[in-house]
Amino acid sequence: MVQQETLDRVFASLADPTRRDILIRLGAGPATISELTEPTGMTLTGMRKHVRALEDAGLVVTRKVGRSRLCRLSEAPLDSAMAWIAFYRRLWARRLDGLDAYLTLTTEDRDHDARHASDTTPSGHP
Repeated sequence: MVQQETLDRVFASLADPTRRDILIRLGAGPATISELTEPTGMTLTGMRKHVRALEDAGLVVTRKVGRSRLCRLSEAPLDSAMAWIAFYRRLWARRLDGLDAYLTLTTEDRDHDARHASDTTPSGHP
């Protein structure tokens, strides 16, 4: 149940474009909340709320440095999300491969039956 709650928080955080932008920025290295705020035109309070949501999801770790709060990425929750996605990608790939094989056999059987039916029909008669 804890794993599910973690994934829920991670995916909810990733659903927000501002939070995805923050993660992209932090991918280049740690930044203070002020540095994250500068290019957005957002207020510090608004940015703090986004960073707090990312922190609650475990995607960002912050620490106080003087009067600033330094933010950096935390990869563990993303690794969990990627493992979840990879599991379902493999599952659906297997199912789609099975569907493809079934459709191929069905089409081949239908083509074979159509050829066989035309071979047994007397010429000149429909």
